[in-house]
Amino acid sequence: MKTGADILAEALRAAGATRAFGIPGGEVLALLAGLERAGIRFTLAKHENSAGFMSEGFWHANGSLPVLVATLGPGVANAVNVVANAMQDRVPLIFITGCVDAALAESYTHQVFDHQAVLRPIVKASFRATSETQALVVEKAVAIALAGRPGPVHIDLPISVAEMTVDDGTRVSILPSVVAGVGDISAAVGLLASARRPLVIAGLDIMIEGCASQLEELVRKINAPLLTTYKAKGVIPEDDLAVIGAVGLSPKADAIVRPLIDEADVIVLAGYDPIEMRQGWRQPWPADKIVIDIVAQRLPHGMHTSSLIVEGPVGSALSALSACLTPRSSWPDGQPARVRAELREAFAPDEKWGPAAVFDAMRSITPRGAIATADSGAHRILLSQMWTCYTPRSLLQSSGLCTMGCALPLAIGAALATGEHALCFVGDAGLEMVLGELATARDLGAPVVVVVLVDASLSLIELKQRQLQLANGGVDFGITDFANVARAMGGYGASIDGRDQLEAEARAAFAREGLTVLACSIPRRSYDGMF
Repeated sequence: MKTGADILAEALRAAGATRAFGIPGGEVLALLAGLERAGIRFTLAKHENSAGFMSEGFWHANGSLPVLVATLGPGVANAVNVVANAMQDRVPLIFITGCVDAALAESYTHQVFDHQAVLRPIVKASFRATSETQALVVEKAVAIALAGRPGPVHIDLPISVAEMTVDDGTRVSILPSVVAGVGDISAAVGLLASARRPLVIAGLDIMIEGCASQLEELVRKINAPLLTTYKAKGVIPEDDLAVIGAVGLSPKADAIVRPLIDEADVIVLAGYDPIEMRQGWRQPWPADKIVIDIVAQRLPHGMHTSSLIVEGPVGSALSALSACLTPRSSWPDGQPARVRAELREAFAPDEKWGPAAVFDAMRSITPRGAIATADSGAHRILLSQMWTCYTPRSLLQSSGLCTMGCALPLAIGAALATGEHALCFVGDAGLEMVLGELATARDLGAPVVVVVLVDASLSLIELKQRQLQLANGGVDFGITDFANVARAMGGYGASIDGRDQLEAEARAAFAREGLTVLACSIPRRSYDGMF
């Protein structure tokens, strides 16, 4: 005989889940047992929010269906941030929560609130499993999570449904995947065939669909320069001369690439989702600009105009376009090469010590194929311009929600998935949010190298305060000895105040097993004028 939790867990395993993350409570103990019996390893974190980011990092690194488990009440509330992040960053997170049975909830109120009502605005769908639908809700949840633009789906699992026994003959069958076709692209072919200054802007749907090769084929065919969002960095190696660089958050970078947007006669938006972009990317081109918008799923965002929308699998559309076009030269004045050089020069480190020197030093030491993560804050904007990515999903960050506290758990998840060192960049405030997860990295033996920028300030917010000529307030705090914290947590820690020391410690970190924290003290206001 099996339990209802077994049936649900087997459906998850059949859908591609290999590891679940979370914090248990009494209401999900049957589920944890079912997951283990189904071959899905449960990984304990220190906070549900971090557990969700670990599951995302694990998914990015090896494609395993991301699963987050939380108990009722406070467990669900703690996970709201990471679920919202999954919605905005297109992560197909399956979020399973324990809950009391409906009849008991009418009279028993301890820790009880309506999970589905709280989560519905930030998930693609929410289901409540019953005694006859354990496998079915998983089938539906996975199909919805992966359809169109991926996103989180919630399953509420009552205690009695998880613990009940069912017939051994119960079988699980995952619904077949349905891949939509791409409609008539003749209009897009006609527009591109006559283009002399084509420009491609790629976004996170390229990364989500795994269609970097189709993107590269089109870029080569029409000889177009490529801009990417931060999430799409590395879809074509950034040392390739076709890649201009990343845009979206840095006004300094955006101003440099602006001439390409203005001069382009046809812009191809390849899996571009404006959810990553700031206000400077509202209506970034005039309404009469020829813009071909290739999207997985059309959204009424109002951020930009398009001349033509091609809706469906982005990779299929790109391949179809490439097949109908012949190679040609473009941009006869060589403007893309000049813009590319100017962008790199603008973000070249010109300091003996500071955040740019930290990032440049770490890029020179970090193995080419290593996955890096970035937390939210000033360091992320500068890092995302400076950090060269050679493959997709090699710089993980929260782009849509831009939430703090994501980098360390993302790195832990990636390191678990690959067995290789993952590199985490985080500000001091962001690391203080998730210090407990250093212990998680220790317990899991995850090879994570944490580089924390220490300046005792919420630097990005402090910078905005000064720009608005407001008094300093609510942005400064004390200095934590992160090197000693790392040692107390069972890892290795070092306090860094110069480039030579950082390079030596970084080399040692990538040769060391387990957790390393490199606390880099940088001057206050180091980011002024940087981005």
